[in-house]
Amino acid sequence: MTGHVNVIGAGLAGLSAAMALVEAGRGVTLHEAGPAAGGRCRSYFDRALGLRIDNGNHLLLSGNVAAMAYLDRIGARNSMTGPGDALFPFMDLATAERWTVAPGAGWLPWWLLDRSRHVPGARLADLLSLAKLRFAGPTATVADTLGGTELYRRLLEPLAISALNTPPEQALARLMWAVVEGSLLKGGAACVPMMPRVGLSESFIDPAVAWLEARGAVLRVSHRISALEIEGRRVVSLRGPDGPVLIGPNDDIVLATPAWIAGDLLPELPTPLAFETIVNIHYRIGADPGPAGFIGLVGGMAEWIFIKPGVVSITISAANRLLNHSPDELAEQVWGEVRGALDLPGPMPPVRVVREKRATFAATAENERRRPVPRPPAAPANLAVAGDWTATGLPATIEGAIRSGLAAAKSLMPA
Repeated sequence: MTGHVNVIGAGLAGLSAAMALVEAGRGVTLHEAGPAAGGRCRSYFDRALGLRIDNGNHLLLSGNVAAMAYLDRIGARNSMTGPGDALFPFMDLATAERWTVAPGAGWLPWWLLDRSRHVPGARLADLLSLAKLRFAGPTATVADTLGGTELYRRLLEPLAISALNTPPEQALARLMWAVVEGSLLKGGAACVPMMPRVGLSESFIDPAVAWLEARGAVLRVSHRISALEIEGRRVVSLRGPDGPVLIGPNDDIVLATPAWIAGDLLPELPTPLAFETIVNIHYRIGADPGPAGFIGLVGGMAEWIFIKPGVVSITISAANRLLNHSPDELAEQVWGEVRGALDLPGPMPPVRVVREKRATFAATAENERRRPVPRPPAAPANLAVAGDWTATGLPATIEGAIRSGLAAAKSLMPA
């Protein structure tokens, strides 16, 4: 089939699907409701701070194979920065103890025998306990499966909260297995951390849009698709702000919107129903980035500190519990933790608190059952779905979003 494909949503999932379809020879139009592509992975100028910030902090690992291939395709691998080795500095806010997790390049965990490279108090048996995740039941949680060791408290729990964006007491152990299987259990070669050198848009979005437009794809921003007209088993038109977009007999649709929007457009589509908040706090201040450019915190409210030029950004995941806290309260409390971790003087600098209330689906057993495959049985025959909330086998991550776009595109290609 060589018909046109309309991709609804120009986040990472939509962009990934569009690139795969263009490479397969399909014409593509992307419809983005917002003023720019990127979705939850973008940068913008914050007037209050007077500088450009990301709408979230994302840490890629070298083992994220789909994300690395995506960056290579658009020529943006060199836009990423990081320590160059598997290096994860941590601090325990309760004791002021500091340590660095530095897995060796190979998969054998000899690094656990070196006190300078592993979690204080961790044992080799603690790492071997990760095998419990592989055989966890369909409703087993991360806390029930792994909890109780120093390795859990000082490494695996922070990793689970950030990767699954769900309290470990509720987070699905099988999704945590997917995370550690693709990173920690492959050794340090798969655990090298990477961050955008400038911003999310400069690394992931702008080069992808340029790549697509250079190959004839069309991006229509501020172009919200508010309804799908379905006749029989096919979408025959899209309702856009300028009138209907007609869908030809050989044309296809990729629905790459957030889960709740996909559910509104296709009420019969099963989608996750529970979501978790992420809080990002940006302080306009310079700081020493240290060897990695970030540091993980244990025992406080803040979880990860990212030190970027002119701004220190903090991430708090699984943050539904903080929805009743005022921005000023959050900023003041976290600033005390940041000062201690980075040894910063003076009063709190200008700050921006950003709360994304539905940042990701909650990684629970109930939501996992509601994640659709790329071609759901209840969907029209000429429609595929994409998004980190679909059945990727991963939690809601950049890697999952990109994989979902590739899977949706593949499902629309001839067998």
